[in-house]
Amino acid sequence: MSTDRVDVAAVKAYLLDLQSRLCSAVEAVEDGTRFHEDLWERPDGGGGRTRVLADGPLMEQAGINFSHVHGHQLPPSATAQRPELAGCSFQALGVSLVFHPRNPHVPTTHANVRLFVAERPGAAPVWWFGGGFDLTPYYPVHEDVLHWHRTARAACADYAPDAYDRFKAACDRYFYLPHRGETRGVGGLFFDDLNEGGFDRCFAFLRQVGDQFWPAYAPIVARRRDTPYGERERSFQLYRRGRYVEFNLVYDRGTLFGLQSGGRTESILMSLPPLARWAYDWHPAPDSAEAVLIRDYLKPRDWLQETGETA
Repeated sequence: MSTDRVDVAAVKAYLLDLQSRLCSAVEAVEDGTRFHEDLWERPDGGGGRTRVLADGPLMEQAGINFSHVHGHQLPPSATAQRPELAGCSFQALGVSLVFHPRNPHVPTTHANVRLFVAERPGAAPVWWFGGGFDLTPYYPVHEDVLHWHRTARAACADYAPDAYDRFKAACDRYFYLPHRGETRGVGGLFFDDLNEGGFDRCFAFLRQVGDQFWPAYAPIVARRRDTPYGERERSFQLYRRGRYVEFNLVYDRGTLFGLQSGGRTESILMSLPPLARWAYDWHPAPDSAEAVLIRDYLKPRDWLQETGETA
């Protein structure tokens, strides 16, 4: 692991600004609905700024959370991945967001950018960046998926020639529900343990990912937000949201780390949709739009290579 200079203050300043910019961008398309802000402190060290928008004309619920927590002992979810860091003090800071739109034709989305630092007396700090963004459509449109991945590839262009391919494949592996045999959505980018090339280079890449999220998502919102829908589409949206809940509560490492490290429960679980449903042994009608999602989109695909595109 890299042990060069770690500028936590610069990362924190960027993350707070990113949260504010994203809140402003969402509010600009929400026609009057605003985010509610909660400032909170963690008893064992640190705190955060949670912002949630509910019952908007576009977003049924949108949460954008900043947190910066620290402590003297890593939680089990962290030492399970990094047993050599047992006994280290730590600090973790990041911005995480989840948007659950009202219209089933507008995809749910998630993004996260974060820095983790572990420290032991007499030793240089051990650090890494993580994050990415992913898209979970209910009624996918192929051109939207291509735009999403083109923007993800552009975010990676200055970091490394193979960065998009690596982090796209990592996203497909991570956002996968093995008990369902399907991906959570159509993927995007996911990276963790990132310290290749030094702190400044990795931080620049983190900023690229954070800054490219809204350009990846906003055009999809603009094209789909006024698409008509009825009870069938709404029912399917709530059913698929159940899969989102299953992943976040069973597999998501960030949820587990937050709960085990004594984070604020309301902020950690803001990723869950306000409404969801489950149906026993439900299957879509053959060749229906719902069947197309499951058959053609909820699996790893090389979206851009299929079109013959190269970086």
